[in-house]
Parts: sequence; structure tokens; C-alpha cells
Amino acid sequence: MSLVAADERLAACLPAGVLRPPEDRYLDEPRGRYRGQAGLVAAPRSVDEVAAIVRACAAARVAIVPRGGGTGLVGGSVMPAGPAPLVLSLERMAAVRAVWPEEDVLVAEAGCTLAAAQDAAQQAGRMFPLSIASQGTAQIGGVLAANAGGTAVLRWGNARALCLGIEAVLPDGSILRELRRLRKDNTGYSLRDLLIGGEGTLGIITAASLRMAPLPAGIATAMLAVPGPAEALALLALAQGRFAGCVTTFELISGVGLDFLAETLPAIRQPLPGAPWSVLLELSLPEGLGPDEALTGLLEQAMGTGLVTDGAVAQSGAQAGEFWSLREHLPEANRRIGVVSSHDISLPLSEIPRFIEDAGAMLAGMGDMRVNCFGHLGDGNLHYNVFPAAGRRREDYDALRPRVQEAVHQMVVDRGGSFSAEHGVGRLKAADLARWGDPARLAAMRAIKAALDPSGIMNPGAVLA
Repeated sequence: MSLVAADERLAACLPAGVLRPPEDRYLDEPRGRYRGQAGLVAAPRSVDEVAAIVRACAAARVAIVPRGGGTGLVGGSVMPAGPAPLVLSLERMAAVRAVWPEEDVLVAEAGCTLAAAQDAAQQAGRMFPLSIASQGTAQIGGVLAANAGGTAVLRWGNARALCLGIEAVLPDGSILRELRRLRKDNTGYSLRDLLIGGEGTLGIITAASLRMAPLPAGIATAMLAVPGPAEALALLALAQGRFAGCVTTFELISGVGLDFLAETLPAIRQPLPGAPWSVLLELSLPEGLGPDEALTGLLEQAMGTGLVTDGAVAQSGAQAGEFWSLREHLPEANRRIGVVSSHDISLPLSEIPRFIEDAGAMLAGMGDMRVNCFGHLGDGNLHYNVFPAAGRRREDYDALRPRVQEAVHQMVVDRGGSFSAEHGVGRLKAADLARWGDPARLAAMRAIKAALDPSGIMNPGAVLA
């Protein structure tokens, strides 16, 4: 059967306004690597409407591409080739269904933005601690489907760690009603954990029970200059030892990143200009402990042992916001420079300093390039991005780009790391997964996919090539 047949089935069972013709906003992705296609777009308002859509597409054997906020960076929400799919947008399922402050739980629909979930938690005197740059647009369903990370993983874990239960539509159109609010539930296989990180290939998440957390009594934020990544890791260990469980953020920033900011976004204030490496540190403080009091002993010890060479402690929320603005504008500066090859990687912490050194030497042997290495050092996730030499254009490196990516990923895998730390696999890295993934794990993944989605209609081409 065809999309026309599916359209006829859907028109007969769905209210007016759910089906709509494709628009550009459903077919684009942020990096412009892919241009999607769609024969039809569906924007349901309930899980029952999602189920009706999936049943019709399953009967017609029409592919479905789930669509959240469209902020993913690996092509998971666009299908550039093959028969035209149905794009299923969750944008109209945007409600926060319930909040239980005494349980630290909220239930949000898949189309609810991350920022809206954070606001709902704030209004209840709590916080939803997942934080990513695109939180104003990224939707809960997509955040969970990609198992998003962000700047607070060190303290709170990835999206999977903050989800207690889900509601989802499986590839046959059946509804999984598992919106549990339980911390303990040992009743067999965790379908929740299969769907989280599954990038829409095993089903469509329509709602989730999410963990909230108490608001901290105070926050200490500092920018600290360090000689290099090895000293940054030693500083992390020192901070973790002094403030067990209170280190929320530990971001590594390279001097190249500061140079890019100065060149492309000079209005962004830099508290430590010219630092070869720096760290953005944030602590969640208990009652009665102020930022200066909390950080004084740490900085004295770190400076006394040479781990920190300079530092600035935020004296107000506005100043902390300036520190965060610097960190959050690093990707925009990268875009303005024009990246040759970007890499979302993770490594065992002890491997990071040597990797940065060895990868830099390797790339120097391949050509004249600059590296902006930054990211979530506390959880081992680096954004290792390669750029043209000053005065050259990214187009000059088109022939070199595949070699750069392969060499960086091979070096990561050889050190026990991952070439997809927090952005997912999508279509961009499906071939990498096929090449470097563990054979037994890949076989198990394919068996699960075949069992749940035997017709292969759920986001074909994503994750498993």
C-alpha cells in the first residue's frame, strides 16, 4: 500500500486539522546537512490520535519520521531518501499534565518544551535539572528519544536518569501506558529504557513522568584559568572531594574558543581573556554556605598547587549569567568561523589529556587546521571541533573532512570512548555505529528492532543503517 492509502485511512478516523501538507519547518535540521521529505505531516493532539496514525501507517507500510523541536544535530528527524514518509509532529501535545511537588515528579507530554517543563517545576518550588542550549525549542519527547545530556549530567545524569516512566505508541499502534512515578519497579524488561535513546526507531514517546529536584539554597559559579586539561581533571577531583554531590557543572573551555568569541562575538564579556584553558565551575550550595565561603578554600588549595592560575567568582546572578553566556555562545562562534569537522565524543576521564595531545599532533600532520576543544569535562564529553587555519575557508578542506572524522573517531574508539556522547546516532553516525559497534550488541539491537518493528516503518535509516 502507499501513503495515499494511509491518507485515506487517516482522513476517515482523525479530526480535521490533524493532517496537513509538508512545510519547510518539518523538513529542515539545524546544521543543514540533510533536507528531509514528507508526503504528509500529522500533528495529533492525543495519544489515541497518535495510535490511529501509527496503525494506519503500519497497515499501509508507510514510514513514520517522528518530529520534536527539530534541534537534533545528527539528522534523526529528517529522512532525505526513500519513499516519502509521514512526518509525525508532537508539537500540539504540549501540556504539563500533572505536578506532584511532594514526590518531586511532573508528567509532561512529548511536545512540551524543556523550558516549559523547567518553568512548571519552578512554579512548584522545584527544578527539572536537565539543561541544554536548545531548551527553549527542544521538546521532551525528542530530549528523551535522543537521551540528551547537557551541562548538568555530572550531578543529575542524562535524560534517561531523570525519567521514571513513559507513555508511548509502539510500531503496531498499541499504546504503552507506563507513566509510573516509582523509583523502584523490577517487573521485567525496561521498555522505557529501550525507547529512551531509541531515536524514534522503536516507538513514539507521547508523555513522560520526570524527576524533579529541590532548589538549591544557593549557587556558586566561577571561571577558573588552568594550565591544561590534566590540571582541569585534577581540579575536578579536588572539587568533588571537597563538595561531594554538590558539583553541578564542570565545563572545559579552550583558548581557541575564547579567540573565536573575540573574533566573531566581541560583545561577549570574557572574565579571563587569553587563558590557554579555563573551567566553568558551578556548585549547588546547602543552606548557610555562601559562594565566596564555599570557594575560598578550594581556590587557595588549587592555586597553591598550580592547578589554577587565575579565577573570577560570580558575585551576583547577573555575573554568573555572563559566565554562562560565554559558554553558551561557543557553538555560535564556531558556526561563524565555519567548522571542518565536528565530533561529539566521550572518553574515560583519565584518557582525556593524552587524547587531546595526541589528536592535536595527528591533525597537525594532516594539514593546517585549528582545534576548538570544549565541553562537559566532568562527565567525559568533549566537543572536539576542527576548523580551517586562519585566513582559509572550510570549503578548502572538503576533501580532507572524511579523513579527519575517521581519524578522530578511530582514536576515540581505540581509547575506549564513544563517537556519539550526547547527540545520538541519527543518520549522520549510523555508518560509524555499523563499523565500530560491538557485533553482539548490534545483533541484539537488530533483533529488538525486528521484533518491535517488523515492517521497519519507524524512522528508517536512523541509528541502524
